[in-house]
Amino acid sequence: MTADSSTTPPPLGPLGASFCTTRWTAVRRAKADSDEGRQALADLCEAYYEPVAAFLKWELRNSDAARDLAHEFFAAMLRGEAIANAERERGRFRSFLLGAVKHFLSNRRAAARRLKRGREAECVSLDDEDAAEARAVADASVLSPDKAFDRQWALTVLARAMEALRLEHVAEGREEFFESVKPWLTGDAAHGEQTMLVNQTGLNATALRVAVHRTKKRFRQLVKAEVAQTLDNSNEVDAEVRELFAALVR
Repeated sequence: MTADSSTTPPPLGPLGASFCTTRWTAVRRAKADSDEGRQALADLCEAYYEPVAAFLKWELRNSDAARDLAHEFFAAMLRGEAIANAERERGRFRSFLLGAVKHFLSNRRAAARRLKRGREAECVSLDDEDAAEARAVADASVLSPDKAFDRQWALTVLARAMEALRLEHVAEGREEFFESVKPWLTGDAAHGEQTMLVNQTGLNATALRVAVHRTKKRFRQLVKAEVAQTLDNSNEVDAEVRELFAALVR
């Protein structure tokens, strides 16, 4: 399962104007017991698979086991096994998903311990002691599971917003311009590249600065639109964006 990069966020207007139709709100209203709720949940699970995989990879210290368990977790999610517990006070899909995968992993570890006590055959160990030992030998600078989850969530949000921006430029016949200015959006532009970009785009320096500024502004709008899809309350968008950017620099 990978992020569905073909999904473009809704047209940008005041966030509150269409907020009641966001994916997470639809899930919470329907509890995944309607076509609308199931589709909204599937969209969110598809989009935010990678943060769950990152969390499980840190916990298990085994990439293959983490991917396998992530697939099992989302299969359970799509069956509606966790959505019944999505209470109103949990207004962020990010918080709900992290809590759900922790609960899922805890249940799996408990099952693994029961198998050990019964001398049953073992698969990849999910035992707390084994996981703790693996973490003990890991580099101390490695992120905690929660921070790894939040960091990958932030990267996923940015990647989806960037892809939405690219698709807008493609639709306008301006994909080449987008590829030229993309380093300015990601912070990868090197000093002195402006002259080269002027030559590539055919714009003068002033027009180029204006175009880059507008593109950056649109990118920020799309980031907020992506974040809004995972919240119940439009007033929390700016706070959620700040938290995600903070996760990138921890």
